[in-house]
Amino acid sequence: MDRKPPRRLRRNLLLAGLATLLALGGGHTLLWRTMAAELEAGWRDWAALRRSQGWRVDTAPPVRGGWPLAATLTLDRVRLEGATATLPGGMTFSTDRLVLRVALPRLDRLVVELPGQQRLRLGAAELPFTADALQAVLPLQRGTPPSSLEASAERLRIGSPLGGFELRSARLSLAGSASATEEEAALAFSFGAEGVELPSAPAGAAGAFGRRVESVAAELMFSGPVPPGRVPAQRAEAWRDGGGT
Repeated sequence: MDRKPPRRLRRNLLLAGLATLLALGGGHTLLWRTMAAELEAGWRDWAALRRSQGWRVDTAPPVRGGWPLAATLTLDRVRLEGATATLPGGMTFSTDRLVLRVALPRLDRLVVELPGQQRLRLGAAELPFTADALQAVLPLQRGTPPSSLEASAERLRIGSPLGGFELRSARLSLAGSASATEEEAALAFSFGAEGVELPSAPAGAAGAFGRRVESVAAELMFSGPVPPGRVPAQRAEAWRDGGGT
């Protein structure tokens, strides 16, 4: 014969279940707050380092979000401007919005999203661009810079002095190793794109490609080791003289 549990037992079970849910909710909220705080601290540290190197970094105040499954930091009107040793006139990058995201369960990687309009100036060349989806993924490694980057874009449109380019999809991969030997890759680069629309058919033999290229891919590898230093030309000379290929 079935017997119903006493009313007090049912009440205790209900209270225990409620306490467990509250504890789980509180722990999750604490995790989200910690992730969001670390995102903001990481951004501020990165911007402070760039400024100490002579770069100008401007942005609207950061806004936290993403709860409950992710922690995000949204920055509007981001502008990065500075001079480089190899590019007369310097470089300027600006974007309407930058979103930094860390999401469960992959708390070991940072997703950088660039919705809206972006603009890149390299010297005197202006390169505005936008995409239906544009993001980069970097590993989060405490105390060291990211060792790799994976970027992807969908329907990427790029303006240039030659006219507009459009790529149906594109991907970029970078991986580096500061401890690479002569037999290992200090920097590996790969790029691929599908459905490339060119502004016009180029002159000469290259015109045989026409205005549309169905796919393009490239791979490049620099052997190690890469010498330390802050002057790119001096580092390149030392790398070459040390047998770099």
